Amino acid sequence: MRYALLINTDEATEPQQGTQAANDRMEVYAALTQEMAGAGRLKAGERLHPTSTATTVRVREGKELITDGPFAETREQLAGFYLVDCKDLDEAISYAKRIPAAATASVEVRPVWEMG
Repeated sequence: MRYALLINTDEATEPQQGTQAANDRMEVYAALTQEMAGAGRLKAGERLHPTSTATTVRVREGKELITDGPFAETREQLAGFYLVDCKDLDEAISYAKRIPAAATASVEVRPVWEMG
């Protein structure tokens, strides 16, 4: 079954890009990514730009509203994701809890709705 591992972080508390702390964290991400790929579990994964680069689109009663920024003001923002194909929820959770953001923020594990 496929699962989305949605990585939510507080952008304000993330290590600054280019620092040793950020580099160390990215090494952990890279190792986990390679492990999941090597096990045949990784289907996709991407890091997202900060929410300051986001555009939100809403259509209400035929009227479009396009705004800069995230859809809601929250403490944590979607920072990236993995799409994995695991034998069960327990295996997906075993990967999610090793994502560095799980130690300081959260990783949501959500089954993918298989269409068709």
